[in-house]
Amino acid sequence: MEIWMLFLIISIVAVIVEIFIPTMFCINFAFAGILTALISIFWGNLQSLLIIFVVLSLLSIILIKPILVKLVKKQSHADFDTQYIGKIVKSIEPITNNSGAVTIYDERWEARLSQEEAENIPEGEDVKIIRNDSLILYVEKV
Repeated sequence: MEIWMLFLIISIVAVIVEIFIPTMFCINFAFAGILTALISIFWGNLQSLLIIFVVLSLLSIILIKPILVKLVKKQSHADFDTQYIGKIVKSIEPITNNSGAVTIYDERWEARLSQEEAENIPEGEDVKIIRNDSLILYVEKV
């Protein structure tokens, strides 16, 4: 087996692991593996290539991971806003300032009142999603 194939296999395995465990960590090894595979075409010393792979992996984690995490967070938040904000959903538990739940597409989401002085919403009522804070939706009565 050629050395470049080894690093290409490492990259493919890293991508597969990233698909199943999306942490934005293994993708850095995929980047480093591809670059090291390209370098190994011109230079075939395995020990040096392993050092290059480790250095490229560390640089990728330090430099590329923060950029990828920002892009993914920005994209997922934009998707959430366009998909859920403004939708009318059913409360499946009474909604107060401290507790409650709604269902969206057969998924249960934690919900809270959008205003502190708002009246509690009983179970089974239609509510409108106003905003979200992480995994908690803030709603108001329709």
